Order: sequence, then C-alpha cells, then structure tokens
Amino acid sequence: MQVVLVQLDVAWERPEANFRAVERLLGRVTVSPGSLIVLPEMFSVGFTMNVAAAAEEEGGPTERFLEDMAARHEAYVVGGVCRMGSDGRGRNDALVVAPDGRRVDRYTKLHPFSYAGETDHYAPGDDIIVFDWDGLKTAPFICYDLRFPEAYRHAAMRGAGLLVTIANFPSARVRHWTDLLIARAIENQAYCVGVNRCGSDPNVAYPGRSVAVDPLGHIVAEAAAEETVVVVHIDGKEPSRVRSAFPALRDARADLLGGSSR
Repeated sequence: MQVVLVQLDVAWERPEANFRAVERLLGRVTVSPGSLIVLPEMFSVGFTMNVAAAAEEEGGPTERFLEDMAARHEAYVVGGVCRMGSDGRGRNDALVVAPDGRRVDRYTKLHPFSYAGETDHYAPGDDIIVFDWDGLKTAPFICYDLRFPEAYRHAAMRGAGLLVTIANFPSARVRHWTDLLIARAIENQAYCVGVNRCGSDPNVAYPGRSVAVDPLGHIVAEAAAEETVVVVHIDGKEPSRVRSAFPALRDARADLLGGSSR
C-alpha cells in the first residue's frame, strides 16, 4: 500500500497557487492507483484566522480540487479544507475522497488551537471518523489533536491501523511533532503518518518534517525542511500482526475514555 506525503510551502490565502503547487509536486512521482495522497492542514490557504476571506462553502473550489485530483490519480485523498459553517464560524476539516472522486467522509478538527486564537474563529468537531482504505481502517486528525491521545485511542479501539495527522505544526515545537507521532504509533500499535507544511506564513515558521512511523514506533520515512513528496509503502496487515503478537490494546480501559466515537 502506497502513501504519498505532499509537503507544501503553502502560499498565504492563495488557493489557485496552492492547487498548482500540489500538482507540480505530484508530477515528480508516480502515484499508483489506489494510493493514499495526504496534503497538509488548510493546504489551500494556510493557517489563517481570516475566516470571512478564506473559508469556502461546502462543495467549494478546494473540495472540487480534491475530488478532481482523486479521480485523475485514481487515488484516495485526505486534505485540509477551510470551510464556512452555518453559524458564521469556520470549520477546520480533513476531507476524505475516494478514487472515483466521491467524498467518503469529513472530519472536523476536535481541538482548535486556543494558543493561537483558533477557538475564536473555528468551531470544534464532535467526533472522530474511521474510513476503509483498501481494507486498512484509517482515521484522520488535524495538528493540535496530536496532543490529545484519547482521540487517537478511540480510533484504535474502532480498529484503525493507520492514524493520519495533517498539520501546520511550527518549527518552535518540531521535537514535539515527531515525538508525539511516535508515541501515538507505539501506544496504539498503528501506523502514524504526519504531513506538515514547510516554509512560513506571516506569523510562524514551519519545519516540514513530514513523517511515517510504523506500529512499533520506527520512523520508516521522513522529509527534511523543503517542499517535497515522500512516497512510502506500508503493509496493511502489520498493525494486526503487532496487536496479535503483543495484545496490549486488549487491556485498554475503554470505560475510562469517555466521549463518543462513530
């Protein structure tokens, strides 16, 4: 199974420029049919609080771009979308699209980043999602979610063997980025893929460092700081093998998790 990590230097609030950049980067690699292409959080506009200018209605240009891209490459896609909610607040989403261009599901970031004021402009989601990627249950998360292990555990308890985190994670805390991804992989005995942006916006510098971690916590692929595409091959049966050989998740106290999961 092939995962394609697209590490982008996002042009600030310029969707068309970012669409072109994604296609340019994907043109450097061979995307096998059925692959999973992963783009950063809010890849078309950057981590902006200017919701009125940047957010789109459901079915807007960014969503159509992701749908068209999935169909062209015959691949699954997970990409960040800045969407306008009916209450006038934004939604920081991860859209999941199937190889036929059909929207599979939509995840809304559970934990807006209060430290940067995201909670003032974006409403939180209220649940995780798990979708089937060629037999491997997969759950998307967004950036700050990475600091909340209970969300990832919910996904693992539902059988997710691949945990995908799309991000605008800053250079100031790059050690946290890699360490937390490794921790989420080890504790859930799952692959963890983190796709971060690189470059800078008007407020923050970003380190890139997109990474794939196997269910034992080994880094199997990692990007540096520049724009790039990383192609990694994973074994969809490996999470089940690891969980069978060392069945730690059987001892997890689901009654202590709280919340809901669908």
